[in-house]
Amino acid sequence: MIRPLLLFAFGLMLFSCSSQSSEQTFDSSSLRRATIEEVETLIEAFILAEDSSTIRIPEGFYDLKTQLILDNKKSIRIHGEGMDKTVLSFRNLKSGGEGVKIVGANITIEELSIEDAPGDGIKAQHTDGITFRKINVTWTNGDKSKNGTYAIYPVQCKNVLIDSCIASHSKDAGIYVGQSEDIVVKNSLAFGNVAGIEIENCDRAEVFGNTARDNAGGILVFNLPGLPKSDGRQTRIYDNDIVDNNHENFAIPLGDDPNGNTVTMIPPGSGVVLLAAKEVEIFNNRILRNKTYGVAISSYQVTGFPAEAPNWSPYTTDVYLHDNSYDRGSFSLPDLSRELGQLVSLYNAHGWLKTQDIIYDGIWDESISSSIESNPMRICIQEAGMESLRFTRFYLMEGQDKIDSFSDFSPFQQCKNSSENALSLPL
Repeated sequence: MIRPLLLFAFGLMLFSCSSQSSEQTFDSSSLRRATIEEVETLIEAFILAEDSSTIRIPEGFYDLKTQLILDNKKSIRIHGEGMDKTVLSFRNLKSGGEGVKIVGANITIEELSIEDAPGDGIKAQHTDGITFRKINVTWTNGDKSKNGTYAIYPVQCKNVLIDSCIASHSKDAGIYVGQSEDIVVKNSLAFGNVAGIEIENCDRAEVFGNTARDNAGGILVFNLPGLPKSDGRQTRIYDNDIVDNNHENFAIPLGDDPNGNTVTMIPPGSGVVLLAAKEVEIFNNRILRNKTYGVAISSYQVTGFPAEAPNWSPYTTDVYLHDNSYDRGSFSLPDLSRELGQLVSLYNAHGWLKTQDIIYDGIWDESISSSIESNPMRICIQEAGMESLRFTRFYLMEGQDKIDSFSDFSPFQQCKNSSENALSLPL
């Protein structure tokens, strides 16, 4: 666990302000209000939907006081008239948590917006074949702590496609894929969330062509303990714009609330964060102006929470980081509101309050090697112009009283990586 850092550092927060995103994708207040009869017809369409049918939702603003649930249906298409024309509002929802909940197979939802669900915007669970295409999920509350946890939320699913979507203002992740297999997230925008895009305990995910901006953290790959599916593998993150992710972190802290989130540890100014991740390739991304660090390679021990669970490892292993573009921005100062940000600010290898391009917590499995110099976790960093980047490897091993940091990246360049694990999903 990262030990508490110097208290006076909090005074420096005055010089490291977080941005506040007031951006809206469009104004739904001008849309035609659907009648009570139209709302009831829509609810019935979900309840009575037959396999291989289409639910068409005409243009309008639908004020829903109940969830829309599609339960154990197959080959259903849910089709609106466009993100700026068909809006499902759950601001007045009196029962349930998610706005839209889907269980089934081969389901497509497209061309609509979902606003102000008390829990998750749209959740798909135990669904083999789920497509989210051109949907916008957001919250319009002034108090972001009252927003829902996830905007777009497939969990325990297979064959997931998220294409050309917008997710904003979630108090955890805008686009979150959990405990799922064979995933594509592409051409989408995530902004104003705590985490823009998060892949958690998943196998074979491709994340490309997206923009993650103005979140606290841009793109996250996590493996958390104690979940039905442990230690996801093979995530590729490429051709994304991961820029200006300096938003405040408004997640509920773990321990303060039963719904507290692990992402509360993410300091504003985080580009890409790996936590206990396995077999991750990150390449051809533009990682720009994230004020604390561009990429963080970290093991679960940095959270300070128990790091043991069956069939799960706390270490991040087999990372290939190459051919990305970095820009630390002008006059940027790292975040000091989170311990990880304080660590970067005060103990990096380049001087106080220096934004880092790449950090590695340097925690390794000592049962494999007695020295990190052998690169036991197989962290491969082959960025162009490494000499001009700010790289810090910390020394945070258990039982050590002193935090050390090193700028030498050579142990992590003597490595071999290939594309033999590359995915071949239909894109």
